[in-house]
Amino acid sequence: RVLALAADGTPLAWGSPTEVLARGRDALAAAGVWLPDDPLPALPPAGPRTGSGEPLLAARGVDFAYDPAVPVLVQVDLEVGPGERVVLLGPNGSGKSTLGRLLVGLLRPTAGSVRLAGRDPARLPPSVAARLAGYVVQDPERGFVGATVADDLMAGLDPAERGRAEDVAVALGLPLARFGARNPYTLSGGEQRRLSLAAQLVRRPRLLVLDEASYGQDRRGYAALVELLAEQVDAGAAIVAATHDLRLAGDVGRRVVRLTAGRVEAERAA
Repeated sequence: RVLALAADGTPLAWGSPTEVLARGRDALAAAGVWLPDDPLPALPPAGPRTGSGEPLLAARGVDFAYDPAVPVLVQVDLEVGPGERVVLLGPNGSGKSTLGRLLVGLLRPTAGSVRLAGRDPARLPPSVAARLAGYVVQDPERGFVGATVADDLMAGLDPAERGRAEDVAVALGLPLARFGARNPYTLSGGEQRRLSLAAQLVRRPRLLVLDEASYGQDRRGYAALVELLAEQVDAGAAIVAATHDLRLAGDVGRRVVRLTAGRVEAERAA
């Protein structure tokens, strides 16, 4: 049996899968429910690489290990130019999340180097690093810094960024009039992930690193996510997205880097 709920929590459809799809497909689609064999409308296409010369991001010969006896990354090389969309694929434990943290300076490589706009991201002052690189964590509740949604979204923003905050929140389905006073930990998993994304997008960083950004999103939330990412790229930002979601990889990526056991196994155009 299938029970489908509307956005306000009221029952939208109830019955066997066949009955629910036969009677309520249009209502389910309008509510943002993913449906079998129902592709999304055409999304903004990804543009070609817009950068030239020196890359925005360069990781060269990167090794990393939390335990010296257990290497996590081995001799990883990665360059990303302005406006590029790069997707990291690989099984659990392949090093995707660790590489993402290294790229934004949350970790330092055991060997090799990472340079963001020619500088070591791990040595940048937080106020500078936050505007060069944004990082959307896989577990968003680990990144909340405010007691309310509004506090979390506004933390550390300058006046111009504060002026954009409401528009970004609305675009991601988190209007502050409704959500601003709520505790971030009371949000659903999908809402928490969109809040963590909004807190990075509002700063318009030059590099945006995403870890499973599409997890827990309904059809409508996913479409908003991809459209906002396309706008960031159009403005010259680069995106590196670690994911298991092949739909996201196809909609966002223009280069695919596959990691296996901490090594770059393959790289190809998406």
